Amino acid sequence: MSSLPPLIDTHAHLDSSQYHEDLDAVLLRAQENGISNIITIGCDLPSSKKSVALAESIPGLYAAVGVHPHDASTVDAACLREIGQLAGSDKVVAVGEIGLDYYRDRSPRETQRKVFSQQIELAKEMNLPIIVHDRDAHFDVIDIMGQSGAEDVGGILHCFSGDLDMARKCIDLGFLISFAGPLTYPKNDQLRDIARQIPTEHLLVETDCPYLAPQKFRGKRNEPAYVRHTAEKLAEIKGLSMEDISRIVQLNCQRLFGIGRIDQSTKIAYKIRNSLYLNVTNRCTNQCVFCAKRNDFFVKGHQLRLESEPSAAEVISAIGEPSVYDEIVFCGYGEPLLRLDLVIEVAAWLKKKGCRVRINTDGLANLVHQRNILPDLTGLVDVISVSLNAADPATYQHWCQSTIGEEAFDGVVSFLELAKDQVPTVIATAVTLPEVDMRACRALADRIGVEFRERPYNEVG
Repeated sequence: MSSLPPLIDTHAHLDSSQYHEDLDAVLLRAQENGISNIITIGCDLPSSKKSVALAESIPGLYAAVGVHPHDASTVDAACLREIGQLAGSDKVVAVGEIGLDYYRDRSPRETQRKVFSQQIELAKEMNLPIIVHDRDAHFDVIDIMGQSGAEDVGGILHCFSGDLDMARKCIDLGFLISFAGPLTYPKNDQLRDIARQIPTEHLLVETDCPYLAPQKFRGKRNEPAYVRHTAEKLAEIKGLSMEDISRIVQLNCQRLFGIGRIDQSTKIAYKIRNSLYLNVTNRCTNQCVFCAKRNDFFVKGHQLRLESEPSAAEVISAIGEPSVYDEIVFCGYGEPLLRLDLVIEVAAWLKKKGCRVRINTDGLANLVHQRNILPDLTGLVDVISVSLNAADPATYQHWCQSTIGEEAFDGVVSFLELAKDQVPTVIATAVTLPEVDMRACRALADRIGVEFRERPYNEVG
């Protein structure tokens, strides 16, 4: 069993003749490289049958069934019936690879569009997500997905090759974006920039093997073990660790396909990069319009919905040995300073251990506790990051919907001003939202005399 963080190759063609001589060795290398699951993809009726047979005979393998746009001309009612029958297998997790290919045009475009729509309808009947091939057909792919109601089942844009606008349209339809070996190619800066801007809850990795090997093996046969190289590049792009990417891929696959593992062991203390975050409450002073908690309680693959609020002793137990982390951050799915006494107790313990401590807060604690609580944090906190999020009261209340009301914004500004005297580093942050003037927010932070940082919208953690 590999000690590497587990990954899932969401797109492989293990029925390919390129694996006929050494498939067992290929699968062993995948296992040695921590590839916990592989989805082997059908491209026509024969390969769909082979993919299902492989998945049913090999643990950890799953299949997708469908007809690639190259072979759209071969599809008739009988073919669609057989694909539907194959899709009934317990090891089939998607309909695919389906879509449009206007680069090679091996089937007439009108036929491709018709068959793409038909297979989306089949997926909806089977309640399975779809795996979409798109090459030089971006507009029609989005158009057909929208008109056919593909958002009802969701799916993946595999081996993504579109632009950022297309990626965002796919995400709006509930689709995930999967990256393959081309993400690692030296000249593919545009693709890496797209990956950088896509929220992690919409990301997956794949090989598309035996094609498109990552840069280290470029020109050679690709195989599932090599998905780790693409995942490593994605981690680098997103500023995350491989443990983070592993958790994210596992979670996204579990949500979409029902495979993979969701880590629920880190509700109180959860690691991102080499920082440990402390989730001490799910209560919050604000009801921010942009808060990811409106959709779910996951951050970078960690499930943070608390069954009950932990005691200080439970938090300390969950931390374990704190010295191995770069910093300890009070920041969960709630406002940590609502539990001021706990924060003080745990922070005092951490400082005795020589740890760097940060608090991420909405800056409303003084109004909540009806006194200046910042002197209580003196000597216990190295950095305090305050969510400013606007440059005026009306905009703040529009986006943050504070339960305190119109005085909330002035309370945040006052908190920042007072924090300078008690905490070594004070940072005002703002989420890059429509209608929020980042320059005005920065200017306000400058007037207060604190640092300023923009936070990307839709990228939590």
